[in-house]
Amino acid sequence: MNRAEPERELVRRALPFFPVAAAIAYGVAAVVGGRDQGLSALLAVVVVAANFIANALSMAWAAKISPIAIYAVGLGGFVARLIVFAAAMLVLTAFHWFSARAFVITFVPATMILLVFEMKILSGKRLQSDLWYFREGTA
Repeated sequence: MNRAEPERELVRRALPFFPVAAAIAYGVAAVVGGRDQGLSALLAVVVVAANFIANALSMAWAAKISPIAIYAVGLGGFVARLIVFAAAMLVLTAFHWFSARAFVITFVPATMILLVFEMKILSGKRLQSDLWYFREGTA
C-alpha cells in the first residue's frame, strides 16, 4: 500500500497546529492570569499533543498486527495514559508555578478541538479496519 496509515497521516496533519495552539494558550492565559498561568496552559497543550501522538502511533503499530492488538492497545493505552496524566497532575501540583485551574481550563477544550479535528480529517476516509480482509471461515 502506498498510502501512510490513517493514524500517521492524522499526526502529520495535526503537528503544524500544536505550536500555534500552544502559543495561543500561553498568550491568553498569561494575559488573564500571569506567566505561571501561561506556563500551565502551555503545558496542557503539550500534554494533549503528546497524548494524541502516543495514541496514534501505538494504534498504527497495533493495526499492523491484528484486530485484537488494536483492542488491547486501545484499551490498555487509554488506561495507561490516564494513569500517567493523574501522576503528572500529582507531581505538577508540587511546583509553586503550576496552576491546576489553568491547566484543566486549557486541557479540556484543547482535547475537544483535537477530537473534532480528528473526526473532520477521518470522515470520508478509508480507515485501517476497512482494509482488513478475512478469508471465509476464518473469523
